[in-house]
Amino acid sequence: MENTLPAFLDLMDSQRAAAFAALDGLSDSQLWQKPAPKEWSIGEILDHNNRLYDTFYPMVTGMWKWLRWYGERKRARNYSIEVADIYRSPSFPHWVGFLWPPKHTPAKPVPLSALKAETESTHARVRAFYEGKDSDVLGNLYLYDPIFGWCNLIVTLRIGIYHDQLHYDDAVKQALAFA
Repeated sequence: MENTLPAFLDLMDSQRAAAFAALDGLSDSQLWQKPAPKEWSIGEILDHNNRLYDTFYPMVTGMWKWLRWYGERKRARNYSIEVADIYRSPSFPHWVGFLWPPKHTPAKPVPLSALKAETESTHARVRAFYEGKDSDVLGNLYLYDPIFGWCNLIVTLRIGIYHDQLHYDDAVKQALAFA
């Protein structure tokens, strides 16, 4: 279990690097071109990932700040470190993305380099939070998600990584259509 957090954080960084490398060379018009009405552009997809972190990161850090004592008291209890990637399930309600709308849009575009810098900054904050924290404490602090249910702070990180990868795959797929 001790190697879980570093492995998850490295996965977060490596999948981000791979996705942005695959998108390198896109023009601004390609970045913000919607594939169809009511679908997000590549830029909107990437920004949506950051908006999700904007919601959950304060909750995670707040749990640590205000309820760490509870995790410390329960640290001897077993906890899960894995969760199924239900984002890939056909029954997952993908329509909920509207809850985290992108702030950068075709009407308010930014270059790919800006989206990359924002994502790197977001992930750096996440890494800085998790690094050096006791897994047994993180594993015994829980947040509630209406889709996933009660998730400890390690599983919450894993869900974020799954979410990122789902949308990186979407963005790269859209970019390949330009080739």
